[in-house]
This record gives sequence, structure tokens and C-alpha cells, in this order.
Amino acid sequence: MIEEVIIEKESNKDRNLILGIVFDAIGILSFAIPLIGEYSDVVWAPIAGFLMTWMYKGLVGKVGGIFVFLEEIIPFTDFIPSFTLAWIYNYWIKKEK
Repeated sequence: MIEEVIIEKESNKDRNLILGIVFDAIGILSFAIPLIGEYSDVVWAPIAGFLMTWMYKGLVGKVGGIFVFLEEIIPFTDFIPSFTLAWIYNYWIKKEK
């Protein structure tokens, strides 16, 4: 049982990194379209929050989902790579503890 969880976590590692980079890129695209881009965050913020909770289960997903939602909805904070930071926390920092 424990081995299955470890294997599943390792198999999701690469997928979550790639998806995280793609989702961070989508979030930062709003800077490419002046003025209109910030309004697109109203649509992207709840989607990003949902995707974070889908990618990371438990407390990491819940806190990450709230963080990414706030980061996307607050103007001019799109440069923060929330998904990549969640990946670093989940697979590097949390692993060390």
C-alpha cells in the first residue's frame, strides 16, 4: 500500500511540473495584453484555483488553490509562479521533512 502511494507520487512528479509551468505561463499571459489582460484574470483565477486543488491533494492543494486564486485575482501579481512554487514545496521541501 505504501509502495503504491510512493510510485503514484513519483509518476505525478513530472506531470505536475510540466502542467505547473504551462499554467504559470497561461497566468502570466495577461501581461501580454495591456489593460484587457487584467480582466482575463477574473476568468482564469477560479480555474487556476481549481487546477491547483486537482493537482495537489490535501492541505497543499487547498492552501495552494486559495493562494493561486488570490495571486491571479489581485492585479499585477501574475508574475508569481504559484504552480511552480507549489511543485517545489511538494516535491523538494516537504520531502525533506
